[in-house]
Amino acid sequence: MYAIVYHGPGAKSWEQVAKPTVQADTDAIVRVDTVTICGTDLHILKGDVAAVTDGRILGHEAVGTVEQVGPGVKNVHVGDRVLVSCITACGACRYCREGQYGQCIGGGGWILGHKIDGTQAEYVRVPFADTSTFAVPEGVTDEEVLMLADIGPTGYEVGVLNGRVSPGDVVAVVGAGPVGLSAIMGAKLFSPAHVVAIDLADARLEAAKQFGADITVNPSREDPVEIVRGLTEGLGADVAIEAVGVASTFEQCAALIRPGGTVANVGVHGGPATLHLEDLWIKNVTITTGLVDTYSTPTLLRLLTAHHIDLARFVTHRFALGDFMEAYDTFANAAETRALKVVLSR
Repeated sequence: MYAIVYHGPGAKSWEQVAKPTVQADTDAIVRVDTVTICGTDLHILKGDVAAVTDGRILGHEAVGTVEQVGPGVKNVHVGDRVLVSCITACGACRYCREGQYGQCIGGGGWILGHKIDGTQAEYVRVPFADTSTFAVPEGVTDEEVLMLADIGPTGYEVGVLNGRVSPGDVVAVVGAGPVGLSAIMGAKLFSPAHVVAIDLADARLEAAKQFGADITVNPSREDPVEIVRGLTEGLGADVAIEAVGVASTFEQCAALIRPGGTVANVGVHGGPATLHLEDLWIKNVTITTGLVDTYSTPTLLRLLTAHHIDLARFVTHRFALGDFMEAYDTFANAAETRALKVVLSR
C-alpha cells in the first residue's frame, strides 16, 4: 500500500509500505476511504513532536470500512463504516474509566501517527477497535463525520467545556483555524453574549463570521484587548481560548482575560511561553490545558445527525488519496490558499 511517511523535520513522502496486519486480538484493519490533514501534522513536520520518529506513517483522522477484526473485537464488524478517532482508548485503565481517554496508560491515548503508524495511508491498524472507533450514522457524509475525528471534539472539549463557557459570556477565540472555528461553533451552543475571533488572516476572520463569531479582530490593525474590554465594561473576556500553539497567542489570551475568568489552551505548543504570574496571581484566573479525550464524540454525532451543527463547511479543498503531497502544500499554505480542512478520498 501507499502512505505518507515522516522522515524527520521538513521531510515526508508518499511511498510504498507494508499493509498493516492484526497484531492483537482487539485490533481492526480499516480501509481508509476519507482522510484529512491536521495542524498537529504540521507541528510534527516542524520538529515540535520529538516522539514521532523517522519512518512513522502520519495521520490520526479517518473514515473507513472495516476489512478485518481480531478475535477479541465484539462490536465492530467487517464491512462496518466507522470513524477512526484521533484518540485510542483501552477502555480499562484508570484514565479510561474516568473518561480521560487521551491520557490512556493501557496502550492508547494519542498514538496514531504519533507512536504507531497512522491514517494517512490506504489502510490503518486501529488498536482497541471497540472503544476507539464510532459507527457512522445513516444520512451523513464521510466528510462531515471526518470533522469529528479530531477538530470537533478538540475545540468543544478543550476549548469550550474546559473554558466553562456559559450563557451571556464574552468569549475570545485567538486563532481562527479549524480548531478555533470548532471552538466558535461549540461556544455558540451555550448562547454567549459575544464571540470575538482574533486572527492575523482576514480570510480566516471571514470564515469565523460564518461559524458564529459576531466580532472579528485583526491584531495588525486593532488592539484586541481594547476591543474586548470595550464589550465588558473594562473587565476582559470571561473565557479566552488559545487555538494556535505559539507563545504570543497564549500570552494574548492571558492579557484578554478578566479577573475570575478562564484561559483554555487548545493549541499544540512546541516551545515555552511566558506566564506573567506577577499579574495573574491576584486575578483568580484559571488556566486549563488538555489533549482531547473524545468523550464528547457521541454527543457531537447526535448533534450532527440532527443537523444542529454544520460540519461540511470546514471542507474547502478536496483531493484524490494519491495526491497527498499536493494536499499538504495546500494546507500548509493556508494564508494563500484559504484552506480550512483538506479532504482526500478514494
